[in-house]
Amino acid sequence: MARPKKSDEMYDVVIAGGGYVGLSLALALKQGDPGLKCAVVDPKPMNTLDRDPRASAIAAAASRMLTQLGIWDKISDKGQPINEMIVTDSKLRDAVRPVFLTFDGEATDGEPFATMMPNGVMMPALYKAAKALGTVFFAPNSAATFRNNPDHVDLELNDGKVLKTRLLIAADGVRSKLRDLAGIRTVNWDYKQSGIVTTIKHERPHNGRAEEHFLPAGPFAILPLPGNRSSLVWTERTSDADRLVRSDDFTFELELERRFGHHLGTLEVDGPRQAYPLGLKLAREFVKSRFALIGDSAHGIHPIAGQGLNLGFKDVAALAEVIIDARRLGQDIGAFDVLERYQRWRRFDTFQMGVVTDVLNRLFSNDIDLLRAARDFGLGLVDRMPSLKSQFIKEASGFAGPVPKLLSGDPI
Repeated sequence: MARPKKSDEMYDVVIAGGGYVGLSLALALKQGDPGLKCAVVDPKPMNTLDRDPRASAIAAAASRMLTQLGIWDKISDKGQPINEMIVTDSKLRDAVRPVFLTFDGEATDGEPFATMMPNGVMMPALYKAAKALGTVFFAPNSAATFRNNPDHVDLELNDGKVLKTRLLIAADGVRSKLRDLAGIRTVNWDYKQSGIVTTIKHERPHNGRAEEHFLPAGPFAILPLPGNRSSLVWTERTSDADRLVRSDDFTFELELERRFGHHLGTLEVDGPRQAYPLGLKLAREFVKSRFALIGDSAHGIHPIAGQGLNLGFKDVAALAEVIIDARRLGQDIGAFDVLERYQRWRRFDTFQMGVVTDVLNRLFSNDIDLLRAARDFGLGLVDRMPSLKSQFIKEASGFAGPVPKLLSGDPI
């Protein structure tokens, strides 16, 4: 049996996962220290990134980071700023859905608190910028196993190649293989819900308004895209979601119309529909010696607050700052005491957001009249308190808590 081929080159950082989080971390590190040797491993070919039909809500803080990284100005015209958001709470059969809470869409004057950006625009831009700065890519390929040594990690890939690195970073998603290989346990449970994601066309313009309708099965979010199009994140019980995704177009659009309503005119599905199981998964540790978790590998939360991706961007900004600061001080970037700074910075904020989304989902995903009356009273109260609404906008914009330099739009 052939022995794995071991690379003689030592990388400073190897990132397993070439999604939003992995690519933006590679770019941030190379921009902060061009001499840092960085590699990215991902199972999909990098030339297919523009085929992702989904879209993501990019918070204001994340867009500041991407501006600093030289990305946002190149792609911002392809996105749709969220100018307003409304929240309703009703039963599916209700003819009228009263609005209990409204937000204007600005974090600061002229700066939207979030922008909807097509994944097929953002991902190739991140890849091209990271590659232009010298990031090495091993794709399509994926991590098979790794072994810690005193001064480096040996990462074996599926093709038998072994990479040597001072720091291995797992950005390989909520079902992270590397997290399990590192022996990091998680707090997790299944919501018995799935999120249906698709894109729709509608007859009338949305004027940049996002809508979140709390229905008994879960939140139904309508997020504006450029033109008369919107991205849908539709939460249903898992059995119902599977049935809807498998159904014919007529049945799916009929059920969609019952939830969406007629305020934007005729609806038409404009992309593939997919269902993703929803649950809460929080890593008990974010770091070990020469190993760190970022993005969904560290935390998977309910999409009810739309903060999953932006938590990942916060991880990127914090970890990049910790690594670059350590490099400037001549410290070992893979040492546990260095990585512990990142863990202290991010773990509490992540657990806090996980608890908040869990409580919100349990509070709103039900059909109990007494509970509905109480929560609608609470929503109405918040709507009448400008200071509290401002705090919600600050949280949604990504500016709550200690903010890393990149999220403030400053260089590391």
